[in-house]
Amino acid sequence: MASIKYEIVEHIGVLSENSRGWRKELNRVSWNDAAPKYDIRDWAPEHEKMGKGVTLTEAEADELKRLLDR
Repeated sequence: MASIKYEIVEHIGVLSENSRGWRKELNRVSWNDAAPKYDIRDWAPEHEKMGKGVTLTEAEADELKRLLDR
């Protein structure tokens, strides 16, 4: 399996934390040197491991906000 390169370019906030210290975070992340996207996923305490998540483009994040504001 190919390795995945990532860089958290902006930490926006923590949505929740579980009993093991993993936090569900909203960040802007650059995956494999691509333009950063909004990213929601679980992270281990030092960001050394991650769970499955969802990435959103700027347009998708705007649409999600519009839907949530209804």
